[in-house]
Amino acid sequence: MSRYDLTDFEWRVIEPLLPNKPRGVPRVDDRRVLNGIFWVLRSGAPWHDLPERYGARTTCYNRFARWRKAGVWDRMMDAITAAHDGDIQMINSTSVRAHQQAATGKKGDRDHCLGRSRGGLTTKIHAVVDGQGLPIRLSLTAGQSHDGQVADDLLDHVGAGTIVLADKAYDADRIRASLREKGAFANIPPKSNRRSKPYFSTWLYRERNLIERFFSKLKHFRRVATRYDKLAENFLAMVQLASMRLWLRAYESTL
Repeated sequence: MSRYDLTDFEWRVIEPLLPNKPRGVPRVDDRRVLNGIFWVLRSGAPWHDLPERYGARTTCYNRFARWRKAGVWDRMMDAITAAHDGDIQMINSTSVRAHQQAATGKKGDRDHCLGRSRGGLTTKIHAVVDGQGLPIRLSLTAGQSHDGQVADDLLDHVGAGTIVLADKAYDADRIRASLREKGAFANIPPKSNRRSKPYFSTWLYRERNLIERFFSKLKHFRRVATRYDKLAENFLAMVQLASMRLWLRAYESTL
């Protein structure tokens, strides 16, 4: 058994969330295939280097891609994160360098979320985490995009009474007004050029280190720390799977 494989506890949580097996030919063992996907995610190795103990690499990759298209990873993420702590939430982003093979995708109308920044070809991972530093919402943009552009979509779930912590990149009247309409409170340091300074608690703001720690843990998964996937959808699915693993470990540690 690899140290990247699902524990018995993690498998008991995940198994009921998987699609029902269709009639006819039985599906290749789900746990073994998922262990293969998590091996690639954690090790950062190419799919063709997948060890034989996980079965055919084409089976693992095809299952990963097919379930992504079917929305399985989205639904699983929603189910696993449903117990989040909504009192305090934090939003931020981190940049990930894209490997040269990620830039070889077909050009066209599709947004591959790749852009030029000081670090070269990069993708930004945007995240909202709860008061425990566990991810609730995830999104991708090109590396040069401004953080505030995706804030509306990422924060549309916020409920009344929630305190949202963010840095100065999110200090926009639009974001503050949207949160106020929801009955939430924005604890964001005001930019120096603001004439009227909104209330800001430095004591509460200290909690924002939890989202930085989340990004640090996320980048332990080497397939996330460097982007190898050509398609943004596949890279986001990898980020989701890594995030789910962090949730499962947090659940297991409380037992």
